[in-house]
Amino acid sequence: MAFTCTIPARPTVQVDDDRVRITRWDFEPGACTGWHEHAMPYCVVMVLGGTLALHDGTTESQVTLAAGDAYARPSGIKHDVKNASDHPIAFVEVEMKR
Repeated sequence: MAFTCTIPARPTVQVDDDRVRITRWDFEPGACTGWHEHAMPYCVVMVLGGTLALHDGTTESQVTLAAGDAYARPSGIKHDVKNASDHPIAFVEVEMKR
């Protein structure tokens, strides 16, 4: 089960073409993406650093990332992401279509 969350993170799609989908995600404290699964491999680059709480349906983990930090994940991972910081955070997510 994912987080109990009443504050949705705000996605803003910046590019969506035949190669990539680039989305900026803005999170108020406690905001979540909602339970989802990526159909494509993707990478994330932090814009405003903070602590992300990640839930895979079974376990919750936390990671603190600074502005400019990045990570990549394969497609097919079901998860929810929550801002576990006491301040807003943001990241840019790049999903690779090819």
